[in-house]
Amino acid sequence: MKRKIVVAVTGASGAIYAKILFEKLREIKGQLDEVGVIFSTNALDIWKYELKEEFDPVFPFHVYEKDDFYAPFASGSANFDTLIICPCSMGTIGRIAHGVSNDLISRTADVMLKERRNLILVPRETPFNLIHLENMKTITLGGGIICPATPSFYSKPETIIQVVETVVERILNLAGFEIESFQWGKFNPTI
Repeated sequence: MKRKIVVAVTGASGAIYAKILFEKLREIKGQLDEVGVIFSTNALDIWKYELKEEFDPVFPFHVYEKDDFYAPFASGSANFDTLIICPCSMGTIGRIAHGVSNDLISRTADVMLKERRNLILVPRETPFNLIHLENMKTITLGGGIICPATPSFYSKPETIIQVVETVVERILNLAGFEIESFQWGKFNPTI
């Protein structure tokens, strides 16, 4: 069965994570029916600043304005099954944790939680303060998944892209996609 997902990009630093996520989604487009994309107010500026390029939507992506409450996934009846917010700012996490649905990103997160569907938040912030931790705890208790943009190194990545892919592949695994990725226990380490 093909999936209907939403990817939201906020103004947190870490646009490279979103870029690689979109590239990986293009690679598995056979598993996708539809991908809705939302950018927060600052996200496109951060994308351009950090990546030195404009965002270029390609099939199967459809970009929605952050205030478009007529987007299908603003309602649970559209049956989108996953929202990935990557990177996810602490402001977005705070609004989601406290039920403030003031834009399409936070409304879609609310829909995912109330419908008991996949909500995956990828914060790229360090260190966390107590407010951040409490908000992430609240979202976790509500059924969301917090997947910090914390790379792993046991696959021995050699480039920045490979480091980023360790996070993106984890996100896609959490979302239930079938992808080829490094898995612990399926290698022979030389220590």
